[in-house]
Amino acid sequence: MIITIDGPAGSGKSTVARLLAHRLGLRFLDTGAMYRAVALAVLRSHTSQQDAEAVAEVAAHCSIRFENDRLLLNQQDVTTEIRLPEVAIAASIVAANPAVRNSLVQQQQQIGETGRLVTEGRDQGTIVFPHAPFKYFLTASLDARTRRRLTELEQKGQTGSWEEIREQIRQRDERDEKRTLAPMKPAADAVLVDTSELSIEQVVELLCRRISND
Repeated sequence: MIITIDGPAGSGKSTVARLLAHRLGLRFLDTGAMYRAVALAVLRSHTSQQDAEAVAEVAAHCSIRFENDRLLLNQQDVTTEIRLPEVAIAASIVAANPAVRNSLVQQQQQIGETGRLVTEGRDQGTIVFPHAPFKYFLTASLDARTRRRLTELEQKGQTGSWEEIREQIRQRDERDEKRTLAPMKPAADAVLVDTSELSIEQVVELLCRRISND
């Protein structure tokens, strides 16, 4: 069984997917973390994010591995570092690179070959696992997602302005939705879930009920 959960930044998909996987006894695949890892490698190498060939070269030399709840980039734990705002911004740019996407999609499909997986991202139900039996697309209002990002930053001891975070999310949505390769959109057979007024636990319960009833 493969369950895909797609959606924009701040929709709650990563947390929901992780908790759902735990609830159902399935593996969890955080594909967004994989793109962030490549973005971090690009930033560390001072490579221009707009130089497609150079970015592809950096990605080709990235070893990305999940170990329990940690993500290792070239054997180094970068679990915390990939959550920095500048890495998130770079990730949406790097993700539009065809060579990077093709490489990571292949890795994701290899991980999913054994099934029993909850995977989250922006193209899991449309490109990576188009035949998955359970597909969900989570969304939320821009203001709700901005509020969640600010709360996350505060919990990590970081700061940010409402206007700045809101604009970053809006721009990321635009890049993800308008990119030529694998644009972010719900799969034709995905169930849409608006999480604006729902808690994480309510969303997890909703998905569990739908899966158990199907």
